[in-house]
Amino acid sequence: MTDDLDRLMEVMEAAFDRKWGEAWSRRQVSDSLLLPSTYYRLIGADDRLPADTQPAAGFTLSRHISGEEELLLIAVKPEYRGHGLGKSLLEDLAERARSRGAERLFLEMRSNNPAESLYRSFGFLPIGRRKEYYSLGDGSKIDAITFGLDL
Repeated sequence: MTDDLDRLMEVMEAAFDRKWGEAWSRRQVSDSLLLPSTYYRLIGADDRLPADTQPAAGFTLSRHISGEEELLLIAVKPEYRGHGLGKSLLEDLAERARSRGAERLFLEMRSNNPAESLYRSFGFLPIGRRKEYYSLGDGSKIDAITFGLDL
């Protein structure tokens, strides 16, 4: 798992703009993966699982609890965006979540996240809003939107 953690963090560092403070630390990812209900999936640039020696182009990190799955993080390196990897990751997550008994998939994102179009095109619908939930580095706050998808 250490090699996979390295690959997860490499994608994380490339994919998340520091301005928004959304990237998790290595410790946060590592600690989450110790929980038996947390799952991850890596994807290569060729839209398949990368071999052990290949770098990852993207990943998902999710948590399964009582018939529900929450997408904690999804990331694709900038140079691989626009090639369908995000959609492939969501399809894979939905399939694996169903196999674990999930009936619904959830995610939460900042209100100005450009990934919203990906989520909506996949069938996610907004189901809630948290006013001024995310704090930005400059002290301002931005809303969070919760999305749900029936599986």
